[in-house]
Amino acid sequence: MTADRLVRVGRVGRPHGIRGEVTLLPDLDDDRLFTVGSVFSVDGRQDSLEVATARRHRQGWLLGFIGVDDRTAAEELRGTVLNVAADDSVPAGHSDLIGRQVRDVDGAVLGAVVAVEPNPAHDILVLEGDVLVPAPFVRSVDDDHVTVEVPEGLLEINDP
Repeated sequence: MTADRLVRVGRVGRPHGIRGEVTLLPDLDDDRLFTVGSVFSVDGRQDSLEVATARRHRQGWLLGFIGVDDRTAAEELRGTVLNVAADDSVPAGHSDLIGRQVRDVDGAVLGAVVAVEPNPAHDILVLEGDVLVPAPFVRSVDDDHVTVEVPEGLLEINDP
């Protein structure tokens, strides 16, 4: 898989069982990415991995890949970063949001995204000045900015 821009979707964790399944620690919360037939490019490898089996497991996924048939092969994938080509069907990921300007729905600039912190409930955008904006308040993502609609008072609560 080659693409001008890749989006990181997660990192392979430890093997699960003896048939080659692995845990996946997802960076993106979009179940459509983790289905049978999904194909991921892999950092540092020429070949790609195609999902043979997929099911939710705790805060992540259990995935089996075509050609990864035993625990030894699964162990070799531990720590592997999985990516997909960026397109309209892929939600913005960590690397896509960092550096983008954040505006409220009225157009006021709130700052630039400096990090996206994973959180069990939902990701949190960290803006300049350590301002935190929960991802559910994101209304749109454009080429150069993110528009958010936050409840009145939320940013004052987070103001250091």
